[in-house]
Formats: sequence, C-alpha cells, structure tokens
Amino acid sequence: MGLLDIFRAGKIRQENEALKLQNNFLIQKNAFLDKKLHDLGCETYEQVQQKCVEVQKQIGQHEIELDNLAKRYETANADLAETTNSLSKTEKQLQSANQRLRKSKELYKAVTSCVENFTTFDISPYNCKIPDVNLKEADELAPSVILKLHSMDVQSLRKAYRENDRQIESVMQRYAQRYTTKANQAIYKLMTIALRAELQNILTDLKYEKLDKALENVRSMTAKYLQIASDGNQSIAGTLTKFIGELEYLFCNAVKIEYNYYVKKEQARQEQLALREQMRQEAEERKALEVEKKKVEAEEKKYQNEIEKLFAQAETANDVEKEKLQARILELQAQLSDVAVQKERIASLANGRAGNVYIISNLGSFGENMFKIGMTRRLEPQDRIDELGSASVPFKFDVHSFIFSNDAVGLEAKLHEMLNSKRVNKVNRRKEFFYASIDELEKLVQEIEPTAEFNRTMIAEEYRQSQSSDVIYTDDISDDDEDEEE
Repeated sequence: MGLLDIFRAGKIRQENEALKLQNNFLIQKNAFLDKKLHDLGCETYEQVQQKCVEVQKQIGQHEIELDNLAKRYETANADLAETTNSLSKTEKQLQSANQRLRKSKELYKAVTSCVENFTTFDISPYNCKIPDVNLKEADELAPSVILKLHSMDVQSLRKAYRENDRQIESVMQRYAQRYTTKANQAIYKLMTIALRAELQNILTDLKYEKLDKALENVRSMTAKYLQIASDGNQSIAGTLTKFIGELEYLFCNAVKIEYNYYVKKEQARQEQLALREQMRQEAEERKALEVEKKKVEAEEKKYQNEIEKLFAQAETANDVEKEKLQARILELQAQLSDVAVQKERIASLANGRAGNVYIISNLGSFGENMFKIGMTRRLEPQDRIDELGSASVPFKFDVHSFIFSNDAVGLEAKLHEMLNSKRVNKVNRRKEFFYASIDELEKLVQEIEPTAEFNRTMIAEEYRQSQSSDVIYTDDISDDDEDEEE
C-alpha cells in the first residue's frame, strides 16, 4: 500500500466518523420529533392530520357550548327579571300584611279593654257586668282578620301547623264544655279570643334568630293569664290553670313550626351567598389557571425554540461542539418533559370538576374534634389553605390530607354526605365543618382513596407556642437589640 492509499484510507475513516456523528444526530433529532408526535398522541403524519381534524371538531363543540352558555345567561337574566317582579309583589303583600297586623293589634286592644271594663272578679259571689242579652254576641269579638303565616307556604310546615292548630282547638273545646254558666262561658270565650290574638301577634313579629324571644313572649303571656286566673273566680281558677298550661306547650310548638320557615329561608339565603362565593372563587381559579397555562405554554415554546436552534447549530458544528450541543439538547428535553406534565395538570384542573379535596383542622380555634372538608382547584392547593388561615381565624390550619380527583366536586359531596350527621352547622349546609375524630377521618380517606396520604398529627405550632409562653412575639427589633448585636 502506497502513501497515497494510506492517505485515502485515513480520509475515508474521517468521513466515516463524520457520517456516524451525523447519523447519531439524525437519530436524536428523529427521536425528538417522534416524542413530539407521541405527546400529540400520534405516530404518523396521517395521525397528525387526523388529530388536527379532531381538534377542529373540539373547537366546534366548544363553540356550541359557548352558545349554550350564552343562552343560559339570557335565561338567567330572564329569571332575574321574574324574581325582581316577584320581589315587588312580595313587598306589596308585606305592606298589606302590615296593615292587617295593625288592624289585628287594634282588635286585640279592644278585646283587652272589653275584659277589663266589663268583667270583675270577686272571691264570692262571682259577679259579671256583662248583660245576658250581650253574651251571645261574644263570638263577634273574635278576630275578623287572620294573618297568613309563612309556614302555610311550605307543604310540610303547613301540615304540621294545621295539625298543631287542631290540637289547640280540641283543647279549647274540651275545656269549654266544663263551663255551664253564661258568665263563665263568656269569660272563657273572651280569654280564648285574647289568647288567639296574642299568639297571632307573636307569630307575626317572629324573625330569624328571634326564636328564644318569641318563646319567652309565649311564656310571659301564659304567665299573665295564669295570674288573672289565680286572682279571679276561685271556682274556675284551677281549671283555667290546667287549660293555660296545656295551651302553652301547643303555642310554643306553633312558634317553632313557624320559625322553621325562617330557618329554611336563611338556609336558602346562605346557599345563595355560598354559591356566589363559590362562583367567584371558581372564576378566580380559572383566571389563575389561565395565567399559569399561558406561562407554561410560553416556557414550552421557549424550550422548543431553543432545542430547534441547537439542532440547527449542531448540523454545522465540529465533533466537540456537537457533543456539547447534544448534551444540552438532552437537558432541555428533560425540562420540556416536566413542562408537559405541568401543562397536562393545568388542563385537568381547568376541566371544571377536577381539583383537590382537603381535610384540615385548627386546634387552637376549634378544638381537636372539629375538621373542615372542602375542595379547591388551585394549582397549589396549599395557597387556599393559607388563605383560609390568614385572617378569619386566630391560628393557621393544619392539613391532614390532599386528595386529587378528576371529580373533586363529586368526591367532596360524597364525604359531606357520609358525615352529614356530624355537621357543626345544621342550618347552613355550605359551612363545611364536621365533628369527627382523627381515626374516623383516616379510615374514611382510606376507604375512598387508599393511595391518598393522611397526616394524623395536629401540629398547631402557633397555638402551642402561644400556650407555652407569655412572650408576645413581634417582628419589630428594638434599638437595644441592635446595640447588643453590635
């Protein structure tokens, strides 16, 4: 072999090595492109084209959903207008009811005046100033206007109230049969009229969170009539005492039945408030997710552009530079993969139902057997927990479990239903606090989601520090402290 042949052989070997490097580079580039196709769920160019068609279909579906939402919005506006009209009618009915109430109160005053001016109680004999000719007209003193109660608008309450009212009427009729003289019958009739009128006034003045006051008014009323009975004719005082005692229970029951309407009304109001708050939070969460999505997409685009740029540089680079570029490409591809995972998570959270169900406690604020169970669509669920503990309670919340679910709404509802009997607030079901032990909750989480982590420890760091020290911690640094440090 001559010198020329040796030179040619060396050149061929160099060209062969260069071709090997170029081939490796092309393999890597091909793998990168394959990965991009795989991320799109495609293996071939035809599948990419099919994917594009599917995406166009999805866009069409989203446009249909958007149209449906627009129609729902129009319907909601119509419902709002109808509700406004209904409110206006209700206000007019309220004005009318107030007018009837004033008439009823005037009637009650008239009945009271009648009792005070036309009856007298002596120990013996018993005298009545009411002439016999007027006794038959006692029924005419009964209230001519009976105010409609709110409980009559609710089927279950209407049934309960009418049944209670039948019992009241039964008691009144039973005791009425015990009085045979015209004078006693008149006294009894006037008393029942007055008692009915006073009960009606109490029911009309009833408001939410005023149940105890209304019951107190019933007891004060019956005590007043018991006093009248004890100061009056002793021959009927004992019977009247038993009569009023039986009525007190039934009158209190009437108040409780009517009060249930206000409880239901408050429940509806609180649910509406909670729903609006939920919608507000969801809007904020969607906005935050959209921001994160754009951020991730920008980061993804940045990595892709940089990788493509490095591939282009590698085509003209020497062997040493090409090796460095390939290493950098692999590093960027790994980072791009992490971004893809983050992007997928954001897409999952943005689907409307996905999110994290959380179980939290606040030992210092609520004790060791009270927990809050809620859900959030925040990308970082801890942000929501920190927000809950920032200002509304004295101490921070401890997290016992975060349970991610593609149907977090359904999972939250399921947990609430399973713990329904342990609700702290039984009036407002939107309040998500429950009485339970840490053992019960751990068992519950294991049954629903065995893979979910559960932390049994109530750290309650700030609370325990507050209990163990009289020092008031502050962020301020005094001048004396600064001098000591110097």
